[in-house]
Amino acid sequence: MKTSVTIIGAGLGGLTLARVLHVHGIAATVYEAEASPAARTQGGMLDIHEHNGQAALEAAGLTAGFRDLVLEGREATRILSRDGTVLLDEPDDGTGGRPEVQRGDLRRLLLDSLPEGTVRWGHKVTGVRTLADGGHEVTFASGGKVVAEVLVGADGTWSRVRPLLSEVVPEYVGTSFIETYLFDADNRHPEAAKTVGGGGMFSMEPGRGIQAHRESGGNLHTYVVLSKPLDWFAEVDVTNPARVAAEFEGWAPELRALITDGETAPVLRPIHALPAGHRWERVPGVTLLGDAAHVSVPNGEGANLAMFDAAELGKALAAHPGDVEAALGEYEEELFTRSAEEAIEAARDFELCFGEKTPQSLVDLMTGKAPA
Repeated sequence: MKTSVTIIGAGLGGLTLARVLHVHGIAATVYEAEASPAARTQGGMLDIHEHNGQAALEAAGLTAGFRDLVLEGREATRILSRDGTVLLDEPDDGTGGRPEVQRGDLRRLLLDSLPEGTVRWGHKVTGVRTLADGGHEVTFASGGKVVAEVLVGADGTWSRVRPLLSEVVPEYVGTSFIETYLFDADNRHPEAAKTVGGGGMFSMEPGRGIQAHRESGGNLHTYVVLSKPLDWFAEVDVTNPARVAAEFEGWAPELRALITDGETAPVLRPIHALPAGHRWERVPGVTLLGDAAHVSVPNGEGANLAMFDAAELGKALAAHPGDVEAALGEYEEELFTRSAEEAIEAARDFELCFGEKTPQSLVDLMTGKAPA
């Protein structure tokens, strides 16, 4: 395939696509809004699943590098009631199929696997349009432009490429996460560290909860869950840890400390999703992957699906070197079926985690007892 592929977004999906294309000798350029790889931290822990995320890394030829990044013991899971009673405590015995890595480390692995200059940093997309000859013009905030013969939107929930294909926009699902960190917790926050344990900890009740995960360096990454309308968050100062903790009056002190002892300003993350089964008519020369195509409520599959989409798209383009449209059509038909099924499962898992029957429904999900 002589045509170069233009990818918007240097997240895990966009970089995986660029890497798989490189493996098959296909040129690609990735345009990313951030100024550099170090422009911001890249999120927390990811559990990489055998059937999608690990399969994608295998297609990218990066399995050995991925294994070097795995943090042992992080698959451990604890579920606590609001008073701190342990409802479930599953250690990581090394037999799980979802090894945990830091998102930033995995992104660096992908970046280092690409030829120098593949990623063009500091290119924030402000507009995309289809030209009369069928190409797609991408405009950047800097004033520059490129014309793409093959354009892939790997640019997340608020994709600038998606409007070429679909008028549908993600909608707020009624729940938001609020993030903060506790650093060097074993030494500086020993009670919180003991409460979280070696991996992930969940303490939920309908409409609210506190989650935390042990990351590298003994850091704890807290996710507060609140089911509130967006107007509520607009009126309440959720950057104030004490105000956030006030929503958990009566909860165990060691759980509330995961909020009040936070060492970074809380960051609000409203959850948005596209409809399950989101799809579009074939538009020549352009497609989407990951959250740009099918963002849904979080259930641990988002990054895995983005990488798997990317690997499948890369392989399809390699399999049809003289027929881009055949490749994109084949990829999208499989994508639509896969993403619809995954969105339905994500909604089910989200309800079990945060719905009216939690925490028992969450315990059932984690122990394989939840109804299908």
